[in-house]
Amino acid sequence: MLLFAMDEDVQMSFMKRPNDWVASGLTIVSAICLVVLCALVLYGVTMRYVFDNAPDFVEPVALLLVIAIAFFGAALKVRDRGHIGLDSLVTKLPPRAQDATEAFQHLCLIVFSIAAIAGCYQMAATTSDDPIPILGLPEATRYYIPMIAGACIVLFSLEHLLNMFARKRT
Repeated sequence: MLLFAMDEDVQMSFMKRPNDWVASGLTIVSAICLVVLCALVLYGVTMRYVFDNAPDFVEPVALLLVIAIAFFGAALKVRDRGHIGLDSLVTKLPPRAQDATEAFQHLCLIVFSIAAIAGCYQMAATTSDDPIPILGLPEATRYYIPMIAGACIVLFSLEHLLNMFARKRT
């Protein structure tokens, strides 16, 4: 309840500033992953079709990069409200129903993300001793990425909920 006793500017920046840093970090990591993925695929195709010498590591590294790009991109879309929605239906609702729908949406995202984090944690725990072929990294590495993205989705959804409650108070 202390959070709701703060003035609006403090309440808005309580989650916004840290989430700005998190979103910037995700954007940078995603951009780097995309550049590396493009270079890696170009290298793999060139080595395979020009030199007839396909490197084994290209596919497993590319898979990890695609997982990072997809999950971090999804988290970033939650932050900027670009995720899939039924806007054509919601915009026809009265303002209070629109707010309730948005709050329900973010609560669902939080619950789903927590469930995904728990599932990924279980999978990571059961596969931590198994190495990814060729790379030697633990299989759990594939599950750490969605866990990070899920935590970011929770943070971003909480930020949106706090902003909604701050708007209602003014």
